[in-house]
Amino acid sequence: MRDTIRFLKGGEIVELSDVKPTETLLDYLRLRAGEKGTKEGCGEGDCGACTVAIGRLVEGKLVYQPVNSCIQLLGMIDGAELVTVEDLAEDGRLHPVQRAMADLHGSQCGFCTPGFIMSLFTLYHAEGETRSRKAVTDWLAGNLCRCTGYRPIIDAALESCFDSADDAFAWRGNETREKLRLITDSSDIFIGDSESFFASPTSIDGLAALYRQHPDATIVSGATDVGLWITKQLRALPKVIWLGRIYGLDRIEETPSGLLIGATASYVTCETAIAALSPDLGELWRRIGSKQVRVSGTVGGNIANGSPIGDTPPALIALGATLELQNADGSRTLPLEDFFIDYGRQDRKEDEFVTGVFVPRPDPNQIFRCYKISKRFDQDISAVMGAFRFTVMDSKITEARIAYGGMAGTPKRAKGAETALIGASLEDPSTWGAGMKALLSDYTPMTDMRASAEYRMETARALLAKALMEASGTEAAQVRVLAAREAAE
Repeated sequence: MRDTIRFLKGGEIVELSDVKPTETLLDYLRLRAGEKGTKEGCGEGDCGACTVAIGRLVEGKLVYQPVNSCIQLLGMIDGAELVTVEDLAEDGRLHPVQRAMADLHGSQCGFCTPGFIMSLFTLYHAEGETRSRKAVTDWLAGNLCRCTGYRPIIDAALESCFDSADDAFAWRGNETREKLRLITDSSDIFIGDSESFFASPTSIDGLAALYRQHPDATIVSGATDVGLWITKQLRALPKVIWLGRIYGLDRIEETPSGLLIGATASYVTCETAIAALSPDLGELWRRIGSKQVRVSGTVGGNIANGSPIGDTPPALIALGATLELQNADGSRTLPLEDFFIDYGRQDRKEDEFVTGVFVPRPDPNQIFRCYKISKRFDQDISAVMGAFRFTVMDSKITEARIAYGGMAGTPKRAKGAETALIGASLEDPSTWGAGMKALLSDYTPMTDMRASAEYRMETARALLAKALMEASGTEAAQVRVLAAREAAE
């Protein structure tokens, strides 16, 4: 057990013992370290002004990834290298991405610029990215510019980010890796006392024991939602248990029957494996939050949070996923759909926690489609999320699993529509009407800031029609805006 966190900054080891449970990384940088280059914009992980880079060892390689420091807890950077905009220049010479931004006029007021620079720094160090506008815009989807406009910023990225890394961080890579190994250990972290603490166990058994002792603690995985509880809802969270150091909880296991995703596996970590199950899942993953959000956010956290508008549960429910839960007494599994009882209520005992989710691989005779509808294409919460799995024999639907998010207080299956579609022919659209009509009885959607009840119902029915059309052989470019756009390029 240790009562400090340790990380690298500027090549030096920093050790802190005075870490408050809900202290954010941004507050540490600006208020304690006195580094004002990292800006505070939205305070909720949307604008990217607060982006910093976190370097960690991944299978022995040093990998830099962008995170929103406004919703990243300070304790969560234990064992990592922290890189801010102040760290980039070397002996008075600008970093290559800084120089490209200056030369190509990528900054005006400059408020958003440090965040762009840090996102580009992580792209500069990324491996396997192809030089393209699409790669840049995907990487920068979480960075908002209010005055310059994106064209010169994208030009700067294309100019600087796709050749071999040749900066001080690459030159001292071996030294950094050795220091990261030095500060990484298997000791549990506990900073504080029984009334208020930041804790980070390294084993599932240690987590189970700690959570049984403190069932009122807040469990944090990526903090992409809990961070907003702190910055926007101003909640008092005196006890925080971070799962990021638990060995094996981030596992990703591919089997012939499906994919097991550990509770702390981030969206970025599992995106390749999930896309292999279905291209639609890959596209859904690409539109979950931003690069910064997908680096931190986890599938397990998205499920455990129980949001009725979470992007992943409807898709995983339609695929027949099962959930793993554990406490000090043992573990159990249940169908993912049964985990969600009512708004804000899940089938989870007081001291239970999510350990993973198993996602079945679609059979050759099954067709899976999912669609996300939101006001913004990138980095927005769904107004309606629809997912569909049809089992087909001789062009007839023999089984249907349909799930929606945003249509009820929980992610919920459309069981009436599922039953009505059994026997429907993909070759005869006139047989689809019973399923479309049944949706009207499956849900009573609400009106809120994202959409009206009427819009949600009409959209849900349209998504079912779209899924059936695609299943019948209609080209995606005829029914999907994104596919039509890509086909035109």
